[in-house]
Amino acid sequence: MRYVRFETRAGEKKYGVLSDDKIKVIQGSIFEDHSITEEAYPLYTVKLLAPVEPTKILCIGLNYVDHAKEFGKPVPDEPLLFLKPSTSVIGPEEKIIYPPQTQNLHYEVELAIVIGRTAKNIKRAEALEYVFGYTVGNDITARDLQSTDSQWSRAKGFDTFCPLGPWIETEINNQDNLDIKLYLNGEVKQNSNTNNLAFKCADLIEYLSAIMTLLPGDVILTGTPGGIGSMQPGDKVEAYVEKIGTLTNTIALP
Repeated sequence: MRYVRFETRAGEKKYGVLSDDKIKVIQGSIFEDHSITEEAYPLYTVKLLAPVEPTKILCIGLNYVDHAKEFGKPVPDEPLLFLKPSTSVIGPEEKIIYPPQTQNLHYEVELAIVIGRTAKNIKRAEALEYVFGYTVGNDITARDLQSTDSQWSRAKGFDTFCPLGPWIETEINNQDNLDIKLYLNGEVKQNSNTNNLAFKCADLIEYLSAIMTLLPGDVILTGTPGGIGSMQPGDKVEAYVEKIGTLTNTIALP
């Protein structure tokens, strides 16, 4: 199923299931017992929001060999973890704000895992049982700030620096073999497959849940492939993951 979070023309925010360009409203939490109602909206009449409201976004750096090579570094021996704040999340078609503190704003397409139930000290063999579904992420980065700071909270944490969407896809059983691409103004800039991830989705859930409790709705950004580059105000950026869809945003000044 494709789960969406959306806003109606009346300003109501709801969750629903998308099928054939029609959204049927969900009653209850998507992470608990819920039902699909007969209340429905055509997709073109609503505004899609970020499909989830995470308490935290856990991000993995240098998880593709070609991306590590871009930085002249080896793939780490264990996942390289950093966090984004929940306030960095935006949805499809929303504007990524180019803050005045940076002169070098970058895109990073990523497969995003959405956790479905509380997970702590989960073993790899059971890890995927805790996944609700998958969505597309774009790990927006102020690259010049990343290179000057000893840690990455500032470079990765500005408001609007974590676009997610356009929905959560639950019917994926080959998450380790999905094409992943990014288009900047229609030109392919990143082009890879999740089979090139050094640490796979199950590896990450095992590793992260041993550090901190993962809650329903939390998001894991699994890493970006090679081909990162800069964006300018007015640019259109499209992040694509096979079997999920395309997350589109534009760059704007404050």
